[in-house]
Formats: sequence, structure tokens, C-alpha cells
Amino acid sequence: MVATTLALSMLVVVVLGQILIGRITSGLLDAKQRSSLVEAQAGLNQAQALITASGEDNSEKNQSLVQQVAVELARGGQGTPRLYDVLLLSSSTSLLQRGSSTVTEESVPEDLRNAVQNEGIQASTFTEISYSDGRPPVPGFAVGAPLTVPGIGTAELYYLFPLSQEQQTLDLVRRTLLFAGLVLVLLLGWISWFVTRQVVDPVRYAAAIAEEFSAGNLSERMKVRGEDDLARLARSFNDMAASLELKIGQLEDLSRVQRRFVSDVSHELRTPLTTVRMAADVLHESRDQFDAATARSAELLQNQLDRFEALLADLLEISRFDAGAATLDAVQGDLGEAVSSVVEALRPLAEPSGTQVTVHPADDPATAEYDPRRVDRILRNLLANAIEHSDGNPIDIVVGLSDEAVAIVVRDHGTGLRPGESSLVFNRFWRADPSRVRSIGGTGLGLPIALEDARLHGGWLQAWGAPGDGACFRLTLPRALGTDITTSPLPLEPPDASTGRLMPLSVGAVAASRGSSSEGADGE
Repeated sequence: MVATTLALSMLVVVVLGQILIGRITSGLLDAKQRSSLVEAQAGLNQAQALITASGEDNSEKNQSLVQQVAVELARGGQGTPRLYDVLLLSSSTSLLQRGSSTVTEESVPEDLRNAVQNEGIQASTFTEISYSDGRPPVPGFAVGAPLTVPGIGTAELYYLFPLSQEQQTLDLVRRTLLFAGLVLVLLLGWISWFVTRQVVDPVRYAAAIAEEFSAGNLSERMKVRGEDDLARLARSFNDMAASLELKIGQLEDLSRVQRRFVSDVSHELRTPLTTVRMAADVLHESRDQFDAATARSAELLQNQLDRFEALLADLLEISRFDAGAATLDAVQGDLGEAVSSVVEALRPLAEPSGTQVTVHPADDPATAEYDPRRVDRILRNLLANAIEHSDGNPIDIVVGLSDEAVAIVVRDHGTGLRPGESSLVFNRFWRADPSRVRSIGGTGLGLPIALEDARLHGGWLQAWGAPGDGACFRLTLPRALGTDITTSPLPLEPPDASTGRLMPLSVGAVAASRGSSSEGADGE
């Protein structure tokens, strides 16, 4: 704003200065022209009266008289500086050609002489007065008129008025306007800076308070001064901050109550669940002695108790994550071996549907620091979900590594995910298709817990899917705990996704597509 004000002020000052200089120049020249015409007419009348009053027809005497008249007229312009100079010229060589001894004939323009000689009237024009004594030429105003001399003919009387004083006046005006314009621009700049600071400082202060809010310090408040619009802004800002602090406090209290409720209920249910489990085990072991309906009920009770125990275990794990009590028990190991172990453990789940699980290991051992229990849980969740939704199609597991990270991609070729569902699969208790019959039991907390396990390692767990093209889950973990990872060794979107063909997601295909696919995949 200050720069804009200075630029506009300078423009206005320059325009107004030019207009003012033009008006002053025009006024000075008009005044000088009027006074010069009056002075020249008076001198012409005086000379003509002196020559006429002499009554001489003798050319020599009249020539001497004309010379005296010219000198007398020139004497009237004496001063410091001279007010004017006089030249008495004629086309006749017998007539004196000079009045003031230092002014040259070149001071009279040819156009002015032609007008006086041919038209016989008083004429005037602006010219440049030159001197024979070496002085520099000066701008001037020339007035000429015919003078009748008996016995000789018509002469030309010229008055030359220098414009030195007017030029000095204009120079003084220009310097004054330049100084005044600079002072005015500086004053306007200072005023605009001062006024802008009155507005900008409170806004900057409000921005600083807002940054404090974003950092979690909700107790900061703006100072309210006066009753203007900025004071209203400060009051509104403080009211908003107080309201946010109250609402966030209420939400935090509610969240703590919910977490405590989940944790307490999960713990309290374990004791009666243990008793029910003991009784259910007895019934399940004796089911051969019951009738068919009772035996089936004992089996259903056993299955549902298994799911109930799994749900309680997941709820307890979620409550530990929510409370920030989850810790890592990390060791140095090969994630490729962890993948093979999980695949062998879950192979019985894939055999009934004929699902083929293929592991594509990395060229080198995928060693990293990780918690075996938590990584095993992540891989079990990913593979179990892939078997559940593969519809009997093959499942590919690819292991890749770089200098900073290890990635594991689990790709199925089943129904896939609809647009927008890749960000919902990690929500608690969310299901892609609630009407789908599940062949494998689940609590709806597997992927959320897997996501928290990945975050606890400082890694990523991401999902991709397309209808009819299957789904792809990528786990990326740092090779050294505590280091930040910026990219994943494997792309999230499979290289065969755009073709729709069921081709294996091999390491070679991943390497070939990494240049184009990984950039978009790693942008989450």
C-alpha cells in the first residue's frame, strides 16, 4: 500500500507540476508580451514624433537625427539586467543599421522583417537575442514597426526584450515545485505507512494469535482497544476463540469418557466371558451326547465366543492406541520371512475357495527394525481381507526395498473398491458391502488397528482399488526406527490396473512402472 501510494502520489505531483508550470509559463509570457507591445508602441510614437517635429528634408541631417533617436530610445532600456535593446534597420545602406551597440542583426528573425517591410504594420514574435560582445544568446521577444523618415524613406524600428527574468522566475518555480513535490510525496508515503500500520498491525497480531490456536494454545486472546471496526474484530475473534476452547474441551472430555468406557467395558467383560467360555467348552466337548439341534447350538456358541473374544481383544488394543499407551518391541529381522510365515499360516483359509497366494520376494533380504507381533498382525489382516474379497482369484504379495524403507504390497483380483472407498476402509467398523456374506469372521477393527500399528512404526498403510480390478494394500516401513520416509519402494497402483487383465504383480513389472506410477501413488 505504501509503494502504491508513493507511485500514485508521484504521478499526481508530476502531472499537476506540469500543468502548473505550463500555466505559469503562459501567464508570464502573456504579461511580458502585453507590456512589450505597449513599450514598443510608445517608443515608435516618440521616435516618429521627434523626426516629424524636426521638419528637415535633408537626408544627412535626418540620418544623424535618426541615429540620435535610436540611441535615445536604447538608453531607456538601461538597467541590470537591460530591459530591452533597440535596433533601427533599413534596406537602404545610407541609414544607420544599429541602435544598441551589442545586439546583432541576427536577433531579428527574417519572418518578422518581411512582415514589417511588406505589410507596414507592427509585428512581434519570440526569438533568440544574440550579442556581439561574446555573451551567450538568451530567449527574447521582438517587436518591430515601420518608421517614416523624410528624405530617406521607411526604416524599421525593432525592440528586443530579453526574457532572462522570466526564465529565472520559471527556474525558481520549477525548483520550488520539485522540492515541494518531493516533500509532499514523502509526507504522503509516511502518512500511508502510518495509517497502514494502524490497520496491518492488528491483523498481523490476529494472525499470530491464530497461529497459536493452530498450535493448540487456545488460551491466547487479542487485546481490545477502542470501539472501531478493529476492536469489533478483536472482540469477535476472542468470542470465537472462547467458543472453540469450550467446544474442544467438551469434545476432549467426551473422547476421554468414551475411551475410558471402552477400556472399562472391555476389561469388565473378560471375567464373565471367561466363565461363559469354560461352560461353552464343556458343552462343546460333550456335543456328541446331545441331539442335533443342541449340538449345533453348542458349535454356534463356541464360534460366537471366539468372535467375542477377538472383538474384546481388538477393543482393548484400540483403547491402548487411543490412550497413547501402545509401545513397540522392535527387533532386527527380515520382513520377507514374516510374509512367508503369515502366508503359510493362512493358507488353509485360501484352500476352500481355491485362492492361489503367490509371494514375490525382493532380490535382497528385506531387513528392518520392526515389532514382529504388530507386523504379523498387519499382514494377517491384509491377507485375510484379500482372501475374503478375492472371489477365488489369485493373490500376489510383492516385497520391495530401498535404502530407507521396505514395502509389502498385497494385491487381490476380486471385486475391488468403488471410488472414495480407499479412504474409508480404515474407518472403524466400516464394511464395503454390508450385505456380503462373510466366510471369515471379523470385528471391523482389523484395518484400523493395522493402520495404527503402521503409524507406530513411523510408516504408511495405504489402499487402492477399482471396481472389477481388485484391491491393493501397501505397507511401507522405515528400515531404521525413528527415520522419516519420503517415498515407497513400490507403487500403490498396480501396473496392470489400466489394462484390466489378471497379470501377476511381479517385481520386474513394479520396477518398470515405478517411474510413472510411484509419483502419483506416493502423494498421499
